[in-house]
Formats: sequence, structure tokens, C-alpha cells
Amino acid sequence: MTNKAVILARGLGRRMRAENDSAVLNAGQAEIAAQGIKTLMPIVGDKTLLDFIFERLSQAGFFEFCLVIGPEHYLIRDFCRKLNYDISFAVQDRPLGTADAVLAAAGFPGDELFLVVNSDNLYPVSDLEKLRNLGQPGLIAFAKQSLIQKSNIDEEKINKFAVLDFDRDGLLTEILEKPETTAKDAFISMNAWVFSPQIFTACRRIAPSSRGEYELADAVNYAIVNLDERFRAVFSSAGVLDLSSRADVEKVREKLSQNE
Repeated sequence: MTNKAVILARGLGRRMRAENDSAVLNAGQAEIAAQGIKTLMPIVGDKTLLDFIFERLSQAGFFEFCLVIGPEHYLIRDFCRKLNYDISFAVQDRPLGTADAVLAAAGFPGDELFLVVNSDNLYPVSDLEKLRNLGQPGLIAFAKQSLIQKSNIDEEKINKFAVLDFDRDGLLTEILEKPETTAKDAFISMNAWVFSPQIFTACRRIAPSSRGEYELADAVNYAIVNLDERFRAVFSSAGVLDLSSRADVEKVREKLSQNE
């Protein structure tokens, strides 16, 4: 089992910085939104999204953390210095895609397994714990209909998320990024993985996508085909909270306030 977690926090926050007159934000939230730093968004009182992320990961058994950030993210560094967690940082100089972001953290896990998650999503603790307990590379595979019903993410957006294919033993055979259509019974990737260090080899060997970015989905497919890596699924019927834009802040606050 792994105790190490990489949190991908390099994003530019374009959607968060975009103005939205219908979004309900207080002064502190509006200030953070203008800077596009989603992880530092106050959600419930002064408790930020990053506070919730660390709390959930800790509850699932992770206690060593590495944040992948940009060189300009000094506010995240300053915030983390005040927290009572084991936190290190990896700098992704330019936003060249999710595989490049994971590669930036290559010095963090050593030869151990490690978790990778997004910094704008809150995942169910029970699923994170199951993923950690696999003791091998794996991922959380979310049922599409459950995401629609239990998340704050609309169906149109979910239809554009990466789709997962598995064999009869629950091992990943392929991940398809940004499909044109998604079946109702599909399983969706929300970018919650446990990797071995082999993923770094895959990240180095893939070519840029049509968007000019190094995609983590391409690295995973490369690892399956060329490195004989096997990813076991934790199948989930839970939801995921997503904080991508100003409109998401109030929806996430409502769900978390109920839990708090």
C-alpha cells in the first residue's frame, strides 16, 4: 500500500477567472476567483478546497503529499507552510498537459506506488481507501449515471470525460480521451490513479496530442501496450465534487456544508 499522493495543481484557472454574473461569491471568494487559484477557494467558512483535499486523502490513509504547481504559484506555497502535513512541491514550468505534470513529480515517490488526483475534484474517501488498498496500479472507475445523479457536474460535461474499457477480470484495456459519444452504462475516469514509477517512462515516450499537450491517458495506454502495466479498477457508484468555475462554488459549498 502507498502513503504518497501527488496532487495536480498546475492549471491556469482560465474557467475560474472567467466572469459570471450569476455566480454567488463573497468578497474573499471573488478575490481568489480573479486569481484563478481553485485550490485556495474558501468553501465552508475559511476552509478551502485544498483543506478538504488534504483531509480526505488523510482519512484514506495518505500522509505524504506532493503538489505539482507552476513557478508563479507562491500563494499555494505560502498557504501550505501553515498546514500540519508533510508537503513537498514539484514545479511544472509550463502547462504542457497532465502527463507532463505527473512527470514533474518523478523525484517524489522513489520506487514506490503513488496516488495521482486532480486538485479541483473531491473524491469519496471510501473509494480512495479502496484504491490505496489495491497494492498495485489501479484507478477509480465511476459509473456514468452515478456521476450524473450524485455530482455537481452536468451530463453534457460528463459525456466529454475519458471512457474506460476493461476485461472480464476488471483490468483496464484502454482509456479513450474525449469521446464523441458515451454509453449510459459507461465507466468514466475522473483522474484518480495509483501508479508505479513505470508511468514516468510512459510519460517520457508519448508524443503530444492534437492539442499540443502530453496527455496522461496516452501515457496510460502506452504503459498497458508497451510496458505490460496492469491497472485494476475500483468500480464506484459514488459522485465527485468538481470546482472548475465560479458557478461551481455555491454548489460545492451546499454539498459540503451538509456533510460538515
